[in-house]
Amino acid sequence: MSVSLYSVKFARTVLLLQLVTFVVIGMLFTLKGVTWGASAIAGGLAAWLPNSLFMILAWRLGAQTPAKGRVAWSFAIGEVLKVFATILLLIVALGVFDAVFLPLGLTWLSVLVVQILAPAVINNKG
Repeated sequence: MSVSLYSVKFARTVLLLQLVTFVVIGMLFTLKGVTWGASAIAGGLAAWLPNSLFMILAWRLGAQTPAKGRVAWSFAIGEVLKVFATILLLIVALGVFDAVFLPLGLTWLSVLVVQILAPAVINNKG
């Protein structure tokens, strides 16, 4: 892996691309209706917020020098918390706010695809 994968600038770029992705998709779904646009924004937030929180925790813990073996456990616990936060946000969006499933799901998947593809695109440009 490239050293740039671990930089704060790289992580901010990926988070910004994800933010732009779900805002643009949300605006496009708003053409269908306000409920569809809000559902798309909720789906994007369900993917973006846990990623943002994970990155903030990673940056804060990155300043410390962890004991040997703790890095993997910190990462694993962070990923588990990220998954639970995503599930909780999706349940709240669908159950409490009665979001429309199609825009919510498509936007959520789009943000995840950006998370997967952005590193390859950014590293190829650099």
